Amino acid sequence: MADERIKQVSKLRRAMIRPELGAIAGAILVFVFFLMIAGDSGMFGPKGIQNWTVVSAQFAIIAVGASLLMIAGEFDLSVGSMIGFAGIVIAILSVQWGWPVWAAIIVAFVICVALGALNGFLVIKTGLPSFIVTLAFLYILRGMTIWLSITTTQKTIIGGVKSAAEGDWLAPLFGGTILKGLFQWFADIGMIDTFTRGSRMGQPVVEGVPMLVVWALGLIIFGQWLLTKTRFGNWIFAAGGDAQAARYVGVPVNRVKMLMFMFTAFTATVFATAQVMEFGSAAADRGLLKEFEAIICVVIGGALLTGGYGSVVGAALGALIFGVVQQGLFFSGAESSLFRVFLGTILILAVILNTYIRRLITGER
Repeated sequence: MADERIKQVSKLRRAMIRPELGAIAGAILVFVFFLMIAGDSGMFGPKGIQNWTVVSAQFAIIAVGASLLMIAGEFDLSVGSMIGFAGIVIAILSVQWGWPVWAAIIVAFVICVALGALNGFLVIKTGLPSFIVTLAFLYILRGMTIWLSITTTQKTIIGGVKSAAEGDWLAPLFGGTILKGLFQWFADIGMIDTFTRGSRMGQPVVEGVPMLVVWALGLIIFGQWLLTKTRFGNWIFAAGGDAQAARYVGVPVNRVKMLMFMFTAFTATVFATAQVMEFGSAAADRGLLKEFEAIICVVIGGALLTGGYGSVVGAALGALIFGVVQQGLFFSGAESSLFRVFLGTILILAVILNTYIRRLITGER
C-alpha cells in the first residue's frame, strides 16, 4: 500500500519530465520526414548513413562537453574558436616546425585544456558570468589563431598535415577507421555496394567506422556514466541547480565547474584534431558558430539554460537530429541555408518545451 504522506508521481508524468523526451520525439519526426522525401536518394543507403553519422558525430563530440558544463550552470562560447586554434597549433608544430604529429597533438591538448582551466578560473574568481568571460575568449582565440597562422605561414590555411602524419602512432586514433575487414566482408556477401571502376574497384563504398564516430560514442558513454552513475555526476547537478546550497552540503562547486570547463576544451580539441586529420589541413576560420550549435544540441536534449537539469544522451540525440537534417537537405536537393532556419526554429521550440517541463517539475504556473 502506498504511503499517503509521499506524493505519488504517475508514470506518464515521470516520462513527461525526462529531459530526453523532446529530443526523442524530434529524432523520430526527422527520420520519418526524410524517409518520405529523401528515402530514394541514397540517404539511408550505406554511404548516406555514413555521411549523416559522421556529421552527427561532429556535433555530438562538442555537445557532450557543452551539456555537462551547462548542467553545471555555465556556458562556454569559446568552443568554436578553440577548434580553429587547436587545429592551427597542430599544423604549425607539425608542418612548419617539423615536430612529430603525436607531439603536436599532445601540445595542442595541453594548451587548450589549460585555456579551459583559465576560463573556469576567471569565472570563479571574478564572479563574472561565464557568458561574458567566454565571449571575450571567443574573440581572443579567433584573433590569436589568425595572427599565428599569418605570422608563421602568411596564410590562413595550412596544408600538408596528412603527409606529416604518415607513420605516426597517434594520428590514426583521430583520423583512421576501424573494422575494415568486417566491412570488406559485408561487401563480399553483397550487403554493401562496391566501387565498379577505378583504382578502388571491388572495395566497399564504406571502408569502416571512422574514428570520429568512435570518439563520439566513447564520449557519450563516458559522459552519461559520469552524470548518472557517479557521485561527481550528482555534484554536477547540484552545482548547476543551486551552487550555494550545494556548498552548504559539502559539494566542491568551484572544482566541479573548473573541471567541466577543462572537459569542454578537451572535447573541442578532439573535434579539431579529428577534423585536421580528416582534411589534412588546418584553417583559421574552422569551428565558426560551433559553440552555438553545441548549445542548441544541448537545449534540444532537454537541458535548462539555468543549469541543474539535462542529459548527455539528450544532447547526443540533438546532435543526431542536426546531422540527419543537414544531410537530409543535401540529399533532398533543398537549399543548404535552410539548415540555419531549422536551427533557429528548433531552438525556440526546445526552449518552450523545456520551460513547460521545468514548470511541471517545480509546480510553477
